[in-house]
Amino acid sequence: MMLANTGSQRFLILVERGILADEELRKAEHTAVARSIDLERVLLREYNVPRFILLKALSEYYQCPTIEYDERMLIPPALLSAVNGDMLSISRWFPVIKDGDTVIIAANNPEDPAVLDEAKRFIKAEKYEFRVALAEDIQWFVLDFLHARPGYLLGTERTGLSFWRTTMARWRTRLACCRTDMATARTGLAFLRWGLGFIAVANTLIRTQKLPITYPLYWSIIAMGFFLGFLGLSRYLKIRRSEMNPPERRTIVGMTSATMGFLKGYHLIETTDVEISMKKSILARIADLLASHCTILYPSPSSRERTHLARERSVLGAQRTMAACYRTIYARARTGLALIRTGFSFASFGIGLMHYFGLSSLSVFDAILIVAGTFMVVDGLLWYIPVRKEQSELPSCPIPQ
Repeated sequence: MMLANTGSQRFLILVERGILADEELRKAEHTAVARSIDLERVLLREYNVPRFILLKALSEYYQCPTIEYDERMLIPPALLSAVNGDMLSISRWFPVIKDGDTVIIAANNPEDPAVLDEAKRFIKAEKYEFRVALAEDIQWFVLDFLHARPGYLLGTERTGLSFWRTTMARWRTRLACCRTDMATARTGLAFLRWGLGFIAVANTLIRTQKLPITYPLYWSIIAMGFFLGFLGLSRYLKIRRSEMNPPERRTIVGMTSATMGFLKGYHLIETTDVEISMKKSILARIADLLASHCTILYPSPSSRERTHLARERSVLGAQRTMAACYRTIYARARTGLALIRTGFSFASFGIGLMHYFGLSSLSVFDAILIVAGTFMVVDGLLWYIPVRKEQSELPSCPIPQ
């Protein structure tokens, strides 16, 4: 394997122009040799020498134009068909442009004869022109355009992240449909509640009023109550039995967890300093991870900002997906509580009427209230109890910075 190029003579111009002291350059070279890394990396990271200054120094040293990595470059596939990423990483060159019969090559050392020999061996052209580039720029070219694995790939990584954002958007749309269905069900329950209320009020008035002339009005109210009740019940049962019936809690949690799968491949959770959540709920444990992954990159060069933003958009999409999942769970709970509240009220009212007025021909309406209320309470519990576990471990909502 080629040793890191630590020759300080390439950067003597930094001393000549007062950017670095001679002692600093010698210390940087010693550090690079001791750690087997590039001198330019030490100058960039530890001495904060700007990239354009290093490129200018290399340009003057080699008397050669410069080139920087840019993920937007359209590199012809023909230039890459015969080259090998490992070879280019070791030799530190990369074909970037084909201009007629001339191939322009980015190289960290444009004067290295081995680079020209390799270029001639693998890329056929009439002429070869070199542009000097930083070593890390050469690595970014290799990673981006020669299909590195996910987590290190730049341009193609954005395609993968875009796929996951689309997947999460589809699941959020599905959850939105579920919440719309549950809102429709609650609207049906409102009609049913009005209907049962009309029946209860008219039933009470018939028993307390002694004027037969008012009976037709009360019976019409009861008829209206049955109509509203039937209308509301049909709407509710349609949602309850339809193909768009809101999924069970396990389905909601399982599918949401699956849409978070991109975090493992693209954000390397196991390598970050994230405390492992000890909550019992899978959904709550996943939600606890999101706050620490909103921003995980410090992109360099600036052209890599799009990849950084793609990752952050994906995490923000994950937060929206998680919030949509919890909203759906709350909508289920709200629907269940609406059923329980309404059912308990009317069952209690029916029992109270039967106890107060005793048994009579009108007690059939009391029984209707009791039976309807009982069924509503039972059905409401079926909606509410399965999602109670998720509610109990709801994490605080992470606010992106």
